[in-house]
Amino acid sequence: MEVILLERIEKLGQMGDTVKVKPGFARNYLLPQKKALRATKENQVRFESQRAQLEAQNLKRREDAQAVAAKLDGLSILVIRQAGEGGMLYGSVSGRDVADAVKDAGFTIERRQVALDNPIKSLGTYAVRVSLHPEVAVTVSVHVARSQEEAERAARAAAPVAEEPVEEAPEGDVEA
Repeated sequence: MEVILLERIEKLGQMGDTVKVKPGFARNYLLPQKKALRATKENQVRFESQRAQLEAQNLKRREDAQAVAAKLDGLSILVIRQAGEGGMLYGSVSGRDVADAVKDAGFTIERRQVALDNPIKSLGTYAVRVSLHPEVAVTVSVHVARSQEEAERAARAAAPVAEEPVEEAPEGDVEA
């Protein structure tokens, strides 16, 4: 099935491209989400007449997303979970958990914006991609720990320790 994209779709194409996709993907995702139109002559004419308006809307959404991304970049969130002795979680941390933690930090995102390929199933620090707009993505650091104290200990251990400068002896004074 051929469709005309109304916005940029990652790994598919740019706005205005006519692409061939599987019928189920078009019928169940692209068309209901208003991300594409069926590739007919009438829809092609309709798209061309609305192209400037769609590009202006896309530009505004991208600028808003870039402003949020500037604030969100480098955000570090903490997720507390119960875990066994080996560090394996008794559950997992999903995209919904990450989205809720980011919301608690004061940013409004939806769980579908969190790109988590596999659920997090062990303690540690993970880099998670948050897609704010098809053209704007930011990486958030997610710390998974058993408790607040454990997370603070891990952060102190990972932070570089500032060493005091060592005074060197003048070149003439050599101790043997």
